[in-house]
Amino acid sequence: MSERYPLPAIESLPADIREMMLKVQEKSGFVPNVFLKLARRPAEFRAFFAYHDALMLKEGNLSKAEREMIVVATSAANQCLYCVVAHGALLRIFEKKPLIADQIAINHRKADITPRQRAILDFAMKVAFESDTIEDLDFEMLHEHGLTDEDAWDIGAIAAFFALSNRMANLSGMMPNHEFYLMGRVPRDKSASS
Repeated sequence: MSERYPLPAIESLPADIREMMLKVQEKSGFVPNVFLKLARRPAEFRAFFAYHDALMLKEGNLSKAEREMIVVATSAANQCLYCVVAHGALLRIFEKKPLIADQIAINHRKADITPRQRAILDFAMKVAFESDTIEDLDFEMLHEHGLTDEDAWDIGAIAAFFALSNRMANLSGMMPNHEFYLMGRVPRDKSASS
């Protein structure tokens, strides 16, 4: 982790942020570095995670796995190691496919995904890198897969939000927690959860 932006001690953080981190730690067994890195600016931390949760945890026509696919594909194109590794772990868990995140990070068009998911990622990549060329035909391609204009908004918002996240992760020298690398690749040790 970059020493330019050192990680704060959890006990030094405002109570609401500290409580959020401890809940995540209890659930996952560790505190993801994104929480620690962004916590150095509490107001920005709160705004970031409020928007993150609004996009990634909402009910809707996009599954949790499809949302994570968008993050992995666009983050890989933005060369964000943190987001590819961390969200790749979530994607593997949601899809129950240990190879899916690697495939999407390298080339979503060759990944083992459905035509609907390919259309989602094609649209997300266009929003991420050629948003000035979006036209009605792009929405029609989504409609052919049962996706609405509201779904297109969600896809675009996730791609745009993670462009911000990718840039902040790269700027701050954020590195993935080691725990992320194996998550969803190997079966959980059942004895550890007993």
